[in-house]
Amino acid sequence: MYSTFLIALREGLEAALIIGILVAYLVRSNQRKALPALWAGVSIAIVASLTFGAFLSFTSTNLSDSGEKLFAGTTSLVAVILVTYMVFWMKRIARGLKNELQSKLDYAMPLGKIALISASFFAVAREGLETALFIFSNFKTISTDSSPVVGLVLGLAAAVGLGVAIYKQSVKINLSKFFTITGIALIIIAGGVLSYAVHEFQEFGALPGEDSYVWNWVNADPTITTLLSGTIGISTKISWLQLIVWAIYLTVTLRAYLAPKKVLVSNA
Repeated sequence: MYSTFLIALREGLEAALIIGILVAYLVRSNQRKALPALWAGVSIAIVASLTFGAFLSFTSTNLSDSGEKLFAGTTSLVAVILVTYMVFWMKRIARGLKNELQSKLDYAMPLGKIALISASFFAVAREGLETALFIFSNFKTISTDSSPVVGLVLGLAAAVGLGVAIYKQSVKINLSKFFTITGIALIIIAGGVLSYAVHEFQEFGALPGEDSYVWNWVNADPTITTLLSGTIGISTKISWLQLIVWAIYLTVTLRAYLAPKKVLVSNA
């Protein structure tokens, strides 16, 4: 529940902020007539994201046992790569995101409704498709009860509420700190998803060391299992290879993410 809530909150708020920037720009520039096309693009992006998530779930449940392991491992690995890239991308572009989105609208509006629908679609779809893939992969690493779904719904609801409040300027938060902190949390969750990907590749036979456990709590308390898998994505049964890959990923990625930006000093 905890990890799905955080993923939905972080990614949902990013999408809400993007939509808010686009809507605010059209309103301020007296282009309200373009709002239906904007919302059409947003709606298509949301439907595409939901369809993609349904496709992943359907495909996963209709594969053979070995095929499902390969599919789960591959999608988890792709999810980790995409989320890691997007976390660093947001850190790099956050300050210029508003200007970038507005310039895309300026380019699209003279071209007509289709161009505006496409611009809003691609602005939101990137977040939506990434979220669908990451949440699907994260669902695989955590408990099979209803708590992940509850976390997902609560996270999306909180993201929408925060997005609306920020748009109406009824609440102010330090977005830089918010995205930095949630970025760290997403990297930690991605580490758990990566560990799960290694496990699936081991069961498929593509990687060695499946039975070489660091620990294997056969009768682990379900509460502990849920807490570990729902936060850092680490199971109560983990192989040495899983632990090594997990530790290397977190060490390298967090160090790079938290490194201060280099400031170029001119000698002129």
